[in-house]
Amino acid sequence: MDKLEKQPCPMCGKNTLTLLQDDMDVPYFGKVFIMSMTCSSCNYRVADVESAETKEPCKIEFEIDNEKDMKVRVVKSSEATVKIPGMRMSMESGPGSDGFVSNIEGLLDKFKGIIEGERDTTDEDSVKKSCKNLLKKLWKVKLGDVKLKVVIEDPSGNSAIISDKAKISKLKK
Repeated sequence: MDKLEKQPCPMCGKNTLTLLQDDMDVPYFGKVFIMSMTCSSCNYRVADVESAETKEPCKIEFEIDNEKDMKVRVVKSSEATVKIPGMRMSMESGPGSDGFVSNIEGLLDKFKGIIEGERDTTDEDSVKKSCKNLLKKLWKVKLGDVKLKVVIEDPSGNSAIISDKAKISKLKK
């Protein structure tokens, strides 16, 4: 792992930014580079994952239909958009979007955090009720009681869902 400390932060300008770079071999996907920047002063952070080889833009669809699917490996680049059509939710790409290596459960937990944040900051009863229902659905998905489709669209091709059940197609522009 390469580590550079005390670098100037692009947000606050203080020399408190730490840069990390590591590589990892993801089974059935190949070598990836994991990079991150974290500032201890202002909490600025960015992370990304890039494949060591050039990939084609892709769309990956995966249907969660049992508890074992929670362990399926997920690689998401910062350029990828993750969608859960059955919940009308998405995690958009662009500035502030992180790349990561996780699993389906970790991905669902990221969406859970977004829903909980919305629930905890709203004053509207209808929004609170909607959040409660979405959280209940996520819980049932984790138990394998409810099916749910996850879609990753990545113009860089640096994302993957490592499973024979994943359907991969070309990303239409």
